[in-house]
Amino acid sequence: MTNRGPGRLSQVRPRPPSTGRPAPIKVRPRAPSHTRLASHRQVERPTGIPLGGRLLLVLGVLALGGAVLYTASGGLGKVATAFASTVGGFVGSLTATPSPSPTPLVIGASPTIESPQEPYTNLATVDVVVVVPADAVGRTPTKVRLYVTLPGKAPKRMAEASVGAIPRIVIPSVKLAAGQNDFTATDVGPAGETPPSAVVTYVFDQAAPKVTLTSPKDGATVNKATVTITGKTQGRSVVFAHNGSNSASATVAASADGAFSVVLALDPGTNAITIQATDPAGNIAAVPLTIRRGTGKLSANLGVSTYRFSRASLPSPLTLSVLVTDPDGTPLPGARVTFSVTIPGVPPITADRTTGPDGRAEFRTTIPKGAMVGSGPASVLVTTTDFGSTSDRTVLTVTK
Repeated sequence: MTNRGPGRLSQVRPRPPSTGRPAPIKVRPRAPSHTRLASHRQVERPTGIPLGGRLLLVLGVLALGGAVLYTASGGLGKVATAFASTVGGFVGSLTATPSPSPTPLVIGASPTIESPQEPYTNLATVDVVVVVPADAVGRTPTKVRLYVTLPGKAPKRMAEASVGAIPRIVIPSVKLAAGQNDFTATDVGPAGETPPSAVVTYVFDQAAPKVTLTSPKDGATVNKATVTITGKTQGRSVVFAHNGSNSASATVAASADGAFSVVLALDPGTNAITIQATDPAGNIAAVPLTIRRGTGKLSANLGVSTYRFSRASLPSPLTLSVLVTDPDGTPLPGARVTFSVTIPGVPPITADRTTGPDGRAEFRTTIPKGAMVGSGPASVLVTTTDFGSTSDRTVLTVTK
């Protein structure tokens, strides 16, 4: 600053001494055009060393330090080899394709065993049929195992067979123990063994069934054309009755408790009959039976309340009754009965009845006015299923 006067300082900056050169001219730069701004691309600057490169650099520094330590003892070659191996392994781990994870093995569904039509058998061996699931067909490592469980014992492996190109596998000649044999099957493959299948049972039975006849007794006499034979044997057995005298035969199935009833035709005289039972396992037992067909006949005895009527006392009540007995003389219930009354001068009178538990039947009617003097029959006709038919008659008379 210059001093213009006493006590005051000048605010004008003194000029520098002249050098003879002109003062520089200040020029403001122009702003870029809009087109240039639109096409401008930002300069990309590097963001630094990648992570992989940094790791390689760190490993290199560590390896170099180790090399310096081992140089004096001749370990540089070892260090170089170790470094190359480490770097190569690291690079390989970065560039190698990852291995796929192994697919977990899953145990498949259990097979099934075909059930026999009849579980009872008298054969010592059976062919067991196992059916595997469709996804197990054709798998060479897969096998079928057959187990048997006896009462009070643990399951025991009986057989093993490979699974082929079809799902049905026959395991032949499997031995049976006496009594009940419970079979199960499994599939065994790379994933392990499946749970057991549902149980299928065979029953090994070689004992003949027992046959007991209830009626009639051996040597009995039957006064009709057929005989009903009753008895008992093993449940579900087939009973075959044969009459050797006339070649008549009949077959029935015993009930679950073994009871049976079979009807067989008889010839007059002695009939030699055989009753044969075949149990579910195929075992057979037979018993003989001799029956004599008697000569007795069905009979009907007709009775009337009045045999004679006075024409002057008509109308008069009339009761007809009959007793029907079978060839053995036993009252026969359920017989069909037809009563008929024919009196001169009046239409015929008829009625149908059935005998009761005591073998009797009854018909009540009236002889009307208008009946003529004379006689006419009162009759009864009896018809049965087992014993055929028979009849009886009497005479009614009308007097003056």
